[in-house]
Amino acid sequence: MAYMEYMGKKVYYEIYGQGKPLVLLNGIMMSTLSWQIFKDAFSANNQLILLDLLDQGKSDKMENIAYTQSEQVEVVKALLDELKLSKVSITGISYGGEVALEFAVKYQEYIDKLVLSNTTAKTSSWLRDIGIGWNRSAADAMDYYCTTIPVIYSPEFYESRSEWMQVRKTFLTENVFNQKPFMDSMVRLTESAENHDVVGQLQNIKVPTLIISSENDYITPMAEQRILHQHITSSELVVLPNTGHASMYERPVLFATLVLGFINLEQREFKLG
Repeated sequence: MAYMEYMGKKVYYEIYGQGKPLVLLNGIMMSTLSWQIFKDAFSANNQLILLDLLDQGKSDKMENIAYTQSEQVEVVKALLDELKLSKVSITGISYGGEVALEFAVKYQEYIDKLVLSNTTAKTSSWLRDIGIGWNRSAADAMDYYCTTIPVIYSPEFYESRSEWMQVRKTFLTENVFNQKPFMDSMVRLTESAENHDVVGQLQNIKVPTLIISSENDYITPMAEQRILHQHITSSELVVLPNTGHASMYERPVLFATLVLGFINLEQREFKLG
């Protein structure tokens, strides 16, 4: 658990275990704490690196500072330089996957393997308007919850875990979404993704890439991951049935298995003949 300085801001990160370095990049509402249930599995045979991007978790907030996801890319690069790491695997989900994509476009030489979960190459006008809806509801905790959280999960998961979701609703509305500093950060993070677009550069990504898609993802639908797979020639695509945008929470064992298997196993180990 430590901080580094980036452009006058403190950036929080955590490191666990030893082995091939694996950097996990958070979804928009996440922080290093969000990976708690994965920490032991992901650090058993790897050096696990967790990072709060700007405006996330314990990292400094960007009050009155407009920025884009390209700034988050530079935060990741600064952390790798701080740790003297020249080659890492990167796994990003949703917002973190977008940052990972932009990092791959600019700093591909630093990447061993890339995992993109529930990620899009471009913020479409449809997704941008969803984000605007989120931000317009940010002043009211219950409005924000009802606007953002139900669509993150698949209907099957939401209904089957109704008691857990109710506890989650109470916690978020009474302890998180009613906190103005957090909500201000969420507005800035959402706005930082408005102009995300690397579609024209996807063909330049040559590192081995695993794309994880979910059948019931209503934030970044399967069509978005098929675009990634079509243009990243070194990619594999896996679709998780009956799963929503929060795939890591709905299918934690499968998510961990896919990530660890992909980054740690080499293709030559399975050559026939």
